[in-house]
Amino acid sequence: MNANHHESSGLSRTQQITLRGPAELADALPFVLGFHPTDSVVLVALHGEHGRFGGRVRLGIPRSPREWASTADHLAECLVEGGTRSGTRPDGIVVFLCQDPAAGETGRRVMERLRPFAQRLRTACGALDIPVYEALCISDGLYFSYCCPDARCCAPDGTPLALSGTSVMAAAAAYAGVQVRGSLRDMEGRFKPSGGPGEERQRAALDASAASIVPRILEDAEGKGREEVRETTLRLAREVLRRFANPKGEASPSGHTSSPTGPKSARVSLAGTAECDAADDALVEAGEAATLILGLQDRVTRDRAAEWMEGWEGTAALRLWRVLARRCVTPYQEHAAAPLTLAGWVAWSTGDEPIARVALGLALDADPEYVFARLLHQACNEGLDPESLRSCLRTERDGRIASDEPAPGTSRRVRTRIARPQSTRQTLRKPGRQTGEGERRSSAGVRPGGPATRKPGSGAPRHGGQRGTRSGR
Repeated sequence: MNANHHESSGLSRTQQITLRGPAELADALPFVLGFHPTDSVVLVALHGEHGRFGGRVRLGIPRSPREWASTADHLAECLVEGGTRSGTRPDGIVVFLCQDPAAGETGRRVMERLRPFAQRLRTACGALDIPVYEALCISDGLYFSYCCPDARCCAPDGTPLALSGTSVMAAAAAYAGVQVRGSLRDMEGRFKPSGGPGEERQRAALDASAASIVPRILEDAEGKGREEVRETTLRLAREVLRRFANPKGEASPSGHTSSPTGPKSARVSLAGTAECDAADDALVEAGEAATLILGLQDRVTRDRAAEWMEGWEGTAALRLWRVLARRCVTPYQEHAAAPLTLAGWVAWSTGDEPIARVALGLALDADPEYVFARLLHQACNEGLDPESLRSCLRTERDGRIASDEPAPGTSRRVRTRIARPQSTRQTLRKPGRQTGEGERRSSAGVRPGGPATRKPGSGAPRHGGQRGTRSGR
């Protein structure tokens, strides 16, 4: 288990909803998280006399029972410490264990198999002087209570969950605009290779690109090859980004009805479908995906790509990073950390925290030492406002653009020679891995292009201070 993979957050909705009994608690869980937490243990904090929902933590259920004790202690400490930092120490906790039955297994059997884990979670919370008011197992469309002995409300063989959309929580969530995205497994699947005949072609393209690109990134002492790879990667990324902003059959982000920035209802009807992902995959050729995946292993290139994080750019970039993550086939799984982190950053920046946590969690699965993902995951989980980071990025990018502007009476050629030494001050330590302090500096060195300020149809967009072939750094 990696301690960085847990998710925690406070609830952002202030609407009051009264939940009575285990049935309504079980029904409320997907709306609290924004998705159905398959194969997960979830702890939700309760506050005050009436048990107001507070922060929560979620983690995949460890496969080995030998990890259950340490996992329980870790989750209880995370939830209590998170509440203490925000000044709202929990008064109680609700535990959920969610796991579908294996082949030949029943929901009742899952509940009994996980009973020792539930008991360990209860004792871990009790050791911190926080009582567990309820512990539920949700499996096979049923809920089971580890705490309630009354068979009238919590039958030993399980009680069916409420029909989707029929509960008071579902009605309140629909009124508040809260959307349940489906299962966690479905959300993760949109970032993972799907297999099929195209996988071998993508692997061959990655092999060819790695043989060409990696030596130029790592072995060029003067940095010329690295700079050329950087420029090539960013130029190709901008070109591909335009395809996602203007796919066939869609209007540009200038205000037409099928724009990515159009009404939310029109976008939601298309989002999350296999057909949309297949259409996105068709927009990127295997060789282009390989070039972008390998190029993004360079930290500076990745940070420049992080500029596309709001407006039509953010909408298009999230789709592009999702495609690239799906193209990281065996044995290039670790390379997915870069596009997954970028996807998490875009999702967090645009207010989609469930998608952000899923993407960043997968990035840490691909590379547990990927510092950019760790920092973003922690910031997202602690409820920080991404605008503070965006503000820093804008300030830094303004300075980079200013350095790219020629002084009066100075030719472009002379200005480029003066600016070039600055581009060598950041060096690549190892593709996809950085030190914490260096990461903070690099993250502050990019700035988003702004929401729909340069539309795809109005000429090639210029991001990251790119004017010609020099980076301006």
